[in-house]
Amino acid sequence: MSEQPSAPETSSSAPRIVECVPNFSEGRDLKKIEQITDAIEAVDGVRLLDVDPGAETNRTVVTFVGTPEAVAEGAFRAVEKAAQVIDMRKHSGAHSRHGATDVCPFVPVSGVTMDDCVALAVAVGKRIGDELGIPVYLYDQAAQVPERRSLATVRAGEYEALPEKLKQAQWKPDFGPATFNPTAGVVTVGAREFLIAYNVNLNTASKAQADDLALAIREKGRAVRRGQATAYYDSGSLVKYDPAGGSMPCAECDFTGADLAALETHTLEAHGLDLRAELAFFGRDLDALQDVNVMQRGRFAECRAVGWVIPEYGRAQISINLTNFHVTPAHDVLEACRELAADRGLLVTGSEVVGLVPYEALRASGLAYLAQQGSSRGLPVNDVIETAAQSMGLRDVGAFEAAKAVLGLPRVDGALANMSVSDLADEVSRPTPAPGGGSIAALAGALAASLGAMVANLTFSKKGFEDEREELETMAMRCQELKHDLLLAIDADTDAFNAVIAAMRLPRGSAAEAAERAAAIEAGYKRATRVPYETAVACLESMRLCRAVAERGNPASVTDAGVGVLMGRAGVLGAIDNVRINLSSITDQAWVADQRGKLDELASEADRLEAETRAVVERTIA
Repeated sequence: MSEQPSAPETSSSAPRIVECVPNFSEGRDLKKIEQITDAIEAVDGVRLLDVDPGAETNRTVVTFVGTPEAVAEGAFRAVEKAAQVIDMRKHSGAHSRHGATDVCPFVPVSGVTMDDCVALAVAVGKRIGDELGIPVYLYDQAAQVPERRSLATVRAGEYEALPEKLKQAQWKPDFGPATFNPTAGVVTVGAREFLIAYNVNLNTASKAQADDLALAIREKGRAVRRGQATAYYDSGSLVKYDPAGGSMPCAECDFTGADLAALETHTLEAHGLDLRAELAFFGRDLDALQDVNVMQRGRFAECRAVGWVIPEYGRAQISINLTNFHVTPAHDVLEACRELAADRGLLVTGSEVVGLVPYEALRASGLAYLAQQGSSRGLPVNDVIETAAQSMGLRDVGAFEAAKAVLGLPRVDGALANMSVSDLADEVSRPTPAPGGGSIAALAGALAASLGAMVANLTFSKKGFEDEREELETMAMRCQELKHDLLLAIDADTDAFNAVIAAMRLPRGSAAEAAERAAAIEAGYKRATRVPYETAVACLESMRLCRAVAERGNPASVTDAGVGVLMGRAGVLGAIDNVRINLSSITDQAWVADQRGKLDELASEADRLEAETRAVVERTIA
């Protein structure tokens, strides 16, 4: 449909990042689109993530991120440029719209709150109204009045309704003049949570058929019909309230009450629904129900959907906005569409993500499909995402590249971790202090976790281990997390030691400079000990998991688990030694003593786990 996703809020200690997803009423003239995106990219501190034009909708969705200040400036410049190059008097397209910049939402990504984004929306909205003379409405979380929370409500009547709409007191803009701007229309600025734009593809070119499915899944639902001659809803007769005739039908079943009170009691007892709340949801007046259609919600909350036809695809789509993927995940909607389509003799050929999708959302879909097929979910990140892509048919009408489409995709970007084995061995062998033993200890731990995941996954599907599957899968999933963390630590260890080297290069000519240098060296050494300490802790957990799968996994793989424990122990002891060698350079003796005690505990448990696992391996081999 329209807008794009953002990332979830994070703690205040995280980098301050806001996402902005303006939708522009131009999807055909690429030169105009480029002028708008150039204006955004000209702002320092902004990174353009995605530009998604649509010819049929005549609309472009742009996604960019940056610091709050940079994003606010980028948004204003984009609105300014759009007003210069887009003439709404000449606009037509399949998508609802009422302005050159139709919507401009701000979304919290990292280190910022929703309140921060509301403040941004208010500030940018006011600036647009004051400096550009364009009417501005605030919507969603930034709405100043409850009636403007819904974008659909604010945009009702679209561009064509604006001349009369702006004259009405209840539609006075939040900012800017209450006069019609024929070329720019209005801008709707807001703050919102993560939204996924998701389309389901059908093997039909009929908008009516796509609409029928869309109405069934969207939260807003549709009018109730009874006595359908076919699977299509419109083949039945509309059901209406008739309080004068003593007929008050239930939206959820065939029950008919004699009056509102009887229907209210039935709805609560039989369906657990508050009838008055349901009527309010659909905008029904309790005192004016005569001959009014009975309405029923669709299958999914936090789901908006319409049907449309995309000529370049040669088919119809169900165009969906998922406003909270934690409540309604994409795969649940897709499977419902597949079921509804089959009932009507249609096929879902695939689906597409418009713009970006959050990692957690697509990961949830991948895990759901792995579980559905009876496979272990303890697979590498890329395998889980690829399972989602294949299961959902995300390449049906276009390319899908996880690295570009998935926001927040866990990656190991370190220079060392991404070397080939031979290149890494060469790099370690050179006459430089880093990379060294700390990085190799982290690598050993990562390999230990990999072996633990391998044995758990191999055993998962093995006959005779059905009772162990749940725990094996849990162990495999945790091993994948440890593997990722330890791969990151390969480069983190080297980076930590580089901080010590940088501190040693600080000037020490004066007493103040010498004190500052000494403090920086102390801090550098503490950091240099924290990284290998965390590596040792992660390696030890990898050992525990390998020990567990050696005991409970497939006996044919016991030596793999045994090697995992040995690698993990090398990682633990190697990391511990890298902590200890740095402790002598730290003057904070209380901190040093605490660290030594923790290291002794780690080493003792590593020794025990190795001995226990060796016993299991020897016993199994014998």
